[in-house]
Amino acid sequence: MKRDTQCLHAGYTPGNGDPRVMPIVQSTTYVYDSTDAVAEVFDDPTQGIIYSRFANPTVDAVEQKVATLEGGVAAMATSSGQAATLISILNLCSAGDSFIASPSIYGGTLNLFNITFKRLGIECIFVDQNASLDELNASFKENTKAVFGETLANPALTVLDIEKFAKAAHDHGVPLIVDNTFATPILCRPIEWGADIVVHSTSKYMDGHALQVGGMIVDAGTFDYTNGNFPEFTEPDESYHGTVYTEKYPEAPYLTKARMQLMRDFGCYPSAHSAFLLNLGLETLAVRMRQHCQNAQAVAEFLESSDKIKKVIYPGLPSDDGHALAKKYLPEGTSGVISFIVDGGRAQAVKFMDSLQLASNEVHVADIRTCVLHPASATHRQLSDEELVMAGIEGGMIRFSVGLEDVDDILDDIKRGLDAM
Repeated sequence: MKRDTQCLHAGYTPGNGDPRVMPIVQSTTYVYDSTDAVAEVFDDPTQGIIYSRFANPTVDAVEQKVATLEGGVAAMATSSGQAATLISILNLCSAGDSFIASPSIYGGTLNLFNITFKRLGIECIFVDQNASLDELNASFKENTKAVFGETLANPALTVLDIEKFAKAAHDHGVPLIVDNTFATPILCRPIEWGADIVVHSTSKYMDGHALQVGGMIVDAGTFDYTNGNFPEFTEPDESYHGTVYTEKYPEAPYLTKARMQLMRDFGCYPSAHSAFLLNLGLETLAVRMRQHCQNAQAVAEFLESSDKIKKVIYPGLPSDDGHALAKKYLPEGTSGVISFIVDGGRAQAVKFMDSLQLASNEVHVADIRTCVLHPASATHRQLSDEELVMAGIEGGMIRFSVGLEDVDDILDDIKRGLDAM
């Protein structure tokens, strides 16, 4: 199936007399015929569902859909995108380990990597994503277990050179994790470019309607965890009946370990109703992403023509630093999110935003409705001035998420904001 068809049909196929729409299985518990039957599922959770802290039929169907869309072998939903990122790293790193990440990432992720992981004894080595392959290779340590980047950074909108990061990771025997939230699998499938693990905040374009907070981890099933760098995958897990993940689950050892260890212990699994709402968004994802890109391109070109705008950051513009990489990795469009910097810094940015009437000033992005945010005051508020620069943020920057309204109405609202400056 093509991606538009996968959005509608992957993950759930009704049988004779079954409901056409994927049903909500609103239950925490599942009944078995005998004690031995329950024990067998505890020995191998892939044989059934025990409890909705691990898995649920409705959530499972959505997981299969997203895995199909990304070209992976398995997926696991989480209660938020932040939880997906957290588990993606903890499934590989323990205290005393390190991993490499681009600093041009979402502010919440930056804080998780730079502060919280440090408290857990895990070091994040930040490397400019524009660094050469040699510079990237030089940043690895003996204890480095992963590499992380965002396809389209939030809100800096830098484009990750996935092949370069994948080569560096694989040359050192570690997997590449890519956050594909802004691009979605409609615009880019990082696995096709060498990524081993893909994470999402499904709260954004995948949901699209600002209805539920969620996340997703997709396992490409391509990385060799038997290369000697990951004994937790190749030695018996005493916390789960001595399971050796690479032997018992060779198709998806990474994802299976994440579910059996970390989801078991953290319990950050989404509800069936949240998964149902997410699926409704996924069904129209391909159609919506094309319109988001079309509207955003028109808005970006308009902003670039204004003498009140210092800089427009949108990889779809030929003038953008990431345009060449965008043509390679995102040929069908670069999402509906635009960052731009107004003349006059923070004060003028606030004046522009507070004058808008159509666009909502909210802590959200990638919605069907146009919304706007001042990153330095919101998502990246906890960062120091030095960290803001690392993340590509300055006081006059505005993140503008172009919705699906008529583009002329969006442009009229922008004119209203510019006139107020």
